Amino acid sequence: MTGWLRRFAPLLAVLLCAAAGPPAERLAVLQRGINITNWFRFPASHDPAALHGYVGDNALEHLRRIGFTFVRLPVQPELLADASMRDALQAAIARIERQRLGALVVLHPPAWHLETSEADRAALLASWRVLAPLLGRFDPALTFPELLNEPVFANAADVWRGLQHQVLMQVRRALPPNTIVLTGNTWGGIDGLLAMVPDADSNVVYSVHLYEPAELTSLAAWRSDVDRTLLERLPFPVADVAACEALAESADSATGGVIGFYCRERWDAARVAARIDAAAGWARANGTALLAGEFGATVRLNAPARQAWLAAVRRACEHASIGWALWGYDDIMGFAMPRPPHDRTDLDPGTLRALFPAAILQK
Repeated sequence: MTGWLRRFAPLLAVLLCAAAGPPAERLAVLQRGINITNWFRFPASHDPAALHGYVGDNALEHLRRIGFTFVRLPVQPELLADASMRDALQAAIARIERQRLGALVVLHPPAWHLETSEADRAALLASWRVLAPLLGRFDPALTFPELLNEPVFANAADVWRGLQHQVLMQVRRALPPNTIVLTGNTWGGIDGLLAMVPDADSNVVYSVHLYEPAELTSLAAWRSDVDRTLLERLPFPVADVAACEALAESADSATGGVIGFYCRERWDAARVAARIDAAAGWARANGTALLAGEFGATVRLNAPARQAWLAAVRRACEHASIGWALWGYDDIMGFAMPRPPHDRTDLDPGTLRALFPAAILQK
């Protein structure tokens, strides 16, 4: 390589990535995902040996055989300061990819305030200076960095876009061939995506999170004044508003208000699909690829409503050619596997049926 080429090779790589969209085979990897939520996020143990065995090889193989194509792995940035934790993270990624599963690695800080704190913004960049070279040791066809989980920046889409672009350029210099996952503001929801102007780098995938309506999926978890034993009985779809509102007859005023609001909103599969179609329309209009990086509903919700909602999201994503990832393997919004799951493979059959057509499960 001539001196000129050697000097400008990193810039040329960035420009080439900006000109080419994600390869089709990478989007195929990002079709059916599962978030393993507490392997490197709030880990129960900081012992690398315990982390190595948090999910066993047999369990990872089982996920692939069921039909999952990738694992989304949230990582707390504080863990990156410890060399033994970095080694454990690399070992986990290697084990995931040995099963021919993609590894989507997302920075998942528990307490940053990026909207107001310059120190936290510096920490975001510093974290990627550590994490990006670690990911560069793996196959770019299977390894997907996601810059940040659920940025807030309420009513400040442009501010988030500027910061995300700064982080993207830093990560792109370290990982020229990788497909990088971006997101909109407002906790990574659909409305945040719709407010975004896409980045010039097109070797990216935009991720959205869907937990709508939260009165159903989280049983109004943000409220402390409601009776969740009644909310657990909410129907999905809402086929009969009057029958739905009958739940409120024995409720206190706060709980009755939540139930009434949910029932009158008439959530059904068509309304879920309309929300996902809005995100898909943004992606088509901007020539970008899209991923539903998180969706889920609490296991406390009655099984028929929960499974119908999960199936509605999955079908709408697949109809719009959007990959998806359930939150999560070891979380009550998904399979609720006990922590650590080790090599357990007893996944809830109803949740599996909601996520996978019978033809896939029978393979």
